[in-house]
Amino acid sequence: MEGSDSGLFHALGERASVSSRGFESHPFRIMMDSPIEEIKNKLDIVELIGSYIKLQKAGANYRAVCPFHTEKGPSFFVSPARQIWHCFGSCSEGGDIVKFIMKIEGVEFGEALRILAQKAGVDLKKISPQLTAQNKQKQKLYEIIELACKFFQKQLEANKDAKQYLLGRGVSEESIVSWRLGYSPEAWDSLHSFLIQQGYGADEIVNAGLSLKSQKSSKFFDRFRDRIMFPIFDLNSQPVAFGGRVLKNIKRQDGAQEAKYINSPATLLYDKSRILYGLNKAHLEIRKEDYCILVEGYMDVLMARQGGTRNVAATSGTALTPYQLKILKRFTNNLYTSFDMDLAGGSATKRGIDLAQAEGFDIKVVVLPGDKDPADLVLRDPELWKESVKNAKTIHDFYFSIALAKFNKNTADGKKEISKLLLPVIKKIPNQIEQSVWVKSLSDEIGVKEEYILAELNKISVSGNRIVKEESSRNTIKNRKELLEERLGALMIKNPAVCELMAKDDLKLVSLSMVPTLDYLIQNKGILGKEMPESFSQKINQLFLKSEIELGENDYISEFKDCLRQLKILCSKDRLRNMSEEIRKAEQEKNHEKVRQLMEQFSQETKLFEKS
Repeated sequence: MEGSDSGLFHALGERASVSSRGFESHPFRIMMDSPIEEIKNKLDIVELIGSYIKLQKAGANYRAVCPFHTEKGPSFFVSPARQIWHCFGSCSEGGDIVKFIMKIEGVEFGEALRILAQKAGVDLKKISPQLTAQNKQKQKLYEIIELACKFFQKQLEANKDAKQYLLGRGVSEESIVSWRLGYSPEAWDSLHSFLIQQGYGADEIVNAGLSLKSQKSSKFFDRFRDRIMFPIFDLNSQPVAFGGRVLKNIKRQDGAQEAKYINSPATLLYDKSRILYGLNKAHLEIRKEDYCILVEGYMDVLMARQGGTRNVAATSGTALTPYQLKILKRFTNNLYTSFDMDLAGGSATKRGIDLAQAEGFDIKVVVLPGDKDPADLVLRDPELWKESVKNAKTIHDFYFSIALAKFNKNTADGKKEISKLLLPVIKKIPNQIEQSVWVKSLSDEIGVKEEYILAELNKISVSGNRIVKEESSRNTIKNRKELLEERLGALMIKNPAVCELMAKDDLKLVSLSMVPTLDYLIQNKGILGKEMPESFSQKINQLFLKSEIELGENDYISEFKDCLRQLKILCSKDRLRNMSEEIRKAEQEKNHEKVRQLMEQFSQETKLFEKS
């Protein structure tokens, strides 16, 4: 930090030099700035973040509900002027577009750059020296999966039976191209041999989840054979895995039928608990419609979109997971489920719905006529599918209709069984008002007083079905001193003239962590340069947003003086408190000379405090 040794920092002596260490020690500080700057210059932070979460204009900035912690009101702000974002809620996260991608995608720095480079159309090779070994390995897997996808697509065009199967199921030519559907040949190692010819190693192909090694020999064979191939995409529409549907129902040597669907195993690119099929195409429409329709299979997604429903994604046969719900929360709080629903407490579907309820999603159930799945219904009658979505039942009405249809509410046993099904559901509802509505409904339906239902409800214990919130170590309420220090910094940025009101000795009042930030602002007279030490650039950006959001047309000079005065009072109180403790200890030790000295200091400090 140029000039800081001769400026106010110098007034703090060793304290200042300790806090200033590490300004250039950030691991990404010394790097190839040009390609990274090229990425940042080509991408607008509002457009980028707006593709993940819903932003609302707020003056010169944009705001949203923070995607990184649970909250009711919007505390997440984006500044187009400085191309930064910050959450003023409990998580206190903030940074630039790279930091946002790292957080939202759950990836490391190198992987975030790869994602952004692709969005910006910047050659990834320029920044590859910064990628870790794992990220280089991921890049190789992306290449292999992409080549495999193209291979399967060409094979589909060459195989009439496979192509006819899809057309016969109602899949259009446009959908086949758009979803990059393919076919894996019946031969044992056609894909493996193709990828070897392209220069990839056998182990790399295995790591991509495409090959298996024979237990009897050193040969490798394809995981997918004679199957319709559905590429599975990440949110950036890059293929990361595959689902394969068997084309012919053939019995294996052990007499068992081949599995109808098989999926890629977990890899560095693919974790089925973190991906929803079709979300890459649906997320903008989900945000626009403010609800997501969840279906079970690949064909359900394809046919629903062909039928005009575009806000649809699939769990691919797995139960909803906390990670999937966290992703969906970025786009909407409303879920419509269109798969088999079971009230049994142990069912995977039920557990997923319980998780969604606990996370605060509003849930509706799309009830399809004649036990049809979405793909078949859309093919037969697209308008009936849309009508079913329009008439989706609330989860309350759905659960009650199922329970009341199963048992006779007019008998003692029936009342007991209905309660046994519904009480665990009610127990997991996080909102007490909503919970009380369910209790009243149950009371009215089975003719039992609410107090008795509540008594039974209190006997139920719930565990294992609530999402564990990720709490940052910084998720603590800021104390008054921290708030005053931040206010001083925000005022310096809002009105640089106030920087002259802070004397050298005043920095001794500030917390050690805030000294370099405020000193930088004073040295630069509140003007923010493009380049600043990495160690506190996030704090500076936070203060900039704070000044934009919280400071109106006030008397900045008077407010700055008042904040500084309050900070002095707080520091004086702390010193008096510490002196009192030292005096008490000295009295216990019967160190009369020390008591006398401390009392003199205490008296002087009290006079200064009274002047404040």
